[in-house]
Amino acid sequence: MSETTTSGDRLVGSADGDVELAVAGGGSAESPKRPKELIGRSPNQLAWVRLKRDRTAMVSGIIVLLFAVVAIAAPLIEWLYGYGPNVGNSNLLDRSGLPLGYLGGIDFTSNNASNHPHFLGVEPQTGRDIFIRLIYGARTSLVIAVSASIISIIIGAVIGVMAGYFGGWIDSVLNWFIDFMLAFPFILFSIAAIPVINTWIGDEVGDVSPTKRIITIIVIFSVFGWLYTARLVRGQVLSLREREYVEAARAAGASGWHIMFRQILPNLWAPILVTFSLSLPATVTAEAALSFLNIGVIEPTPDWGRMINASVPWIQADPMYTFIPGFAIWVLVLTFNLFGDALRDALDPKSAK
Repeated sequence: MSETTTSGDRLVGSADGDVELAVAGGGSAESPKRPKELIGRSPNQLAWVRLKRDRTAMVSGIIVLLFAVVAIAAPLIEWLYGYGPNVGNSNLLDRSGLPLGYLGGIDFTSNNASNHPHFLGVEPQTGRDIFIRLIYGARTSLVIAVSASIISIIIGAVIGVMAGYFGGWIDSVLNWFIDFMLAFPFILFSIAAIPVINTWIGDEVGDVSPTKRIITIIVIFSVFGWLYTARLVRGQVLSLREREYVEAARAAGASGWHIMFRQILPNLWAPILVTFSLSLPATVTAEAALSFLNIGVIEPTPDWGRMINASVPWIQADPMYTFIPGFAIWVLVLTFNLFGDALRDALDPKSAK
């Protein structure tokens, strides 16, 4: 038995009395489309989306990554370039010690006394290639900056978590110690402490290897670099220790160390990462300043601050020798700061970007 509806469809009755709707023309009724499933995004994914939308962050991040790759691949670049950082050639200089040619001896051909191109010229008085020394100078600066920043972040995070979680006299003592350390002027203390430490670790004739000098600088930077991180982490822990998941962990019998380093600390990675990204340029600048004052890295280790120090007597006759390492420091510090600011905006849920 069947009955035709006004719309042209037929109601078909079956033997057991059920009624089915058949579409005219022999087709069957289509089921309604399901709405598109909404896919939620984690805070990390949202931060990455914000960061990708920021052109300044992308450009500065690429430049920072380029500096890092160049520093890591310095030996490979030296092999491809075919010229070492400490190879000098007096035949590339005139009688007064200035580079032959234009703009500090810049030469893209091998038609010179060294039979090798010099993309950024050569150093006055020594005839060493500036390009390859700039490459190794980036390696020196980034090794010191990254090592000191990582150590500082680790120390500051541990002390900050302990001060904020335990509170009481532990918090008071650690805060007093942080205030005491911040009262020391960092640069003046470094100028006084580094020569003393180098005297202690020197050999029989007082010489200190380049590796030991770099380790000394990293230690000094780490001793003072953790203070601001500890204060930042402490302030965050004071609010996080009252959250529900912390109370639940206490009720479950978790120890204080488990709560601090397994429950609270993983939720602080965002401000810690921002602090790390902003501490790197400050460390690069401080290291260059100490080397410029002949306190940090010294010859023959290539270093940007040391290159600027050596260029001072030649600044009028060969300004490119001063400009090139100075420009490299400026670009690296600027891009680090821009990327750090962009990273902070991306990780901030209230950011308007």
